[in-house]
Amino acid sequence: MKHVLSIALLCASLTAHAAKWAGTVVAISDGDTLTVLNDHKKQVKIRLVEIDAPESKQAFGKQSKESLADLCFKKRAIVDDRGQDRYKRTLGRVQCDGVDANAEQVRRGMAWAYRRYLKDPDIAELEEQAKSSRAGLWTDENPMAPWEFRHPHKSSRQE
Repeated sequence: MKHVLSIALLCASLTAHAAKWAGTVVAISDGDTLTVLNDHKKQVKIRLVEIDAPESKQAFGKQSKESLADLCFKKRAIVDDRGQDRYKRTLGRVQCDGVDANAEQVRRGMAWAYRRYLKDPDIAELEEQAKSSRAGLWTDENPMAPWEFRHPHKSSRQE
């Protein structure tokens, strides 16, 4: 009985952040972070999972932010809550008016597939398509990944 209870508690903790909830996007911080006013009138900062957008001071940083704003600002969002990161932001897959913002940012060439945390292989495929068509940041001859921009002295591995 004790073993069954332990398993039940483990399963409950693993699914605790698998909830979906809705709200309205009230702010865009950058190409992979936005703020949603939930139905309880609380603002929640969301870091889009599985992608990494250029930093604000990086090439295509402004365009990436504008792209996410075009997709989501002042729109109804459904957040697939995946927990929190070390900065206390909610990690999530976000749909704005029915469009998967995470995937669309990559498809537009406004973000990289963040392979270190990638679970959806379609995002990596969208990145390859964006590269092939030279969309967005892929027009640059040698685009710098955000993890390299943030830590220029580290090796070229993804953080």
